Amino acid sequence: MRIKKKITGRDSSGQVSVRHRGGAEKRKLREIDWKRDKREIVARVVAIEYDPNRTADIALLAYPDGDKRYILAPQNLKVGDKVIAGTDVEPEVGNHLPLSAIPIGQAIYNIELKPGKGGQIVRSAGAAATILSREGGFAAVKLPSGAVRRIPLQCWATVGQVGNVEHKHEILGKAGRKRHLGIRPTVRGVAQNPRSHPHGGGEGRSGIGMPSPKSPWGKKTLGKKTRKRQRWSDKYIVKRRK
Repeated sequence: MRIKKKITGRDSSGQVSVRHRGGAEKRKLREIDWKRDKREIVARVVAIEYDPNRTADIALLAYPDGDKRYILAPQNLKVGDKVIAGTDVEPEVGNHLPLSAIPIGQAIYNIELKPGKGGQIVRSAGAAATILSREGGFAAVKLPSGAVRRIPLQCWATVGQVGNVEHKHEILGKAGRKRHLGIRPTVRGVAQNPRSHPHGGGEGRSGIGMPSPKSPWGKKTLGKKTRKRQRWSDKYIVKRRK
């Protein structure tokens, strides 16, 4: 583990790219094994731990050679269980397999989009995708959003559902805990002055005064499509989430 560097919503040039961030507690970064590249080696779960950097819990795996690695802990994984990554292993909870070896209808998470790159999608608490079919070198996978996407069969995924399912029901309880998480207050546009926000200004309490809400930079936000028209992944999307 190493100390996580604070970027507080800034981009590579130092400009604020995400507003309302700052003041979080100091954290240590747990390195997660997204690739699970120790293949055909049985690992034992020695701990299920809390990770402040993500919504899901993490599991610490111990390998026979003394190596230890963190993975996202799936639901129902317990200390003492055995997990393995490989092409010919059983599709049991916590095992890591290529999409070509996972049965249709099986719940999966930590899914690769490009072979060998490591898991990129379906990684938050309680998330799970489902394999619907396989055809022409691709697997049709239904994502938690409801979208159906084609993913190459050479990509790997972990069997099961991400743990900590009750995270969405968590109540923070007080404003101070929000600040410890690094989230600063959000001021309504209508409460600002007209130089700071398009919704601002007016005598007393007033509405936004325009047909559609706008962002602080004057862009329409009601039903405005923000996805790029010719995004590289459009050809892999079978059904959109809406």
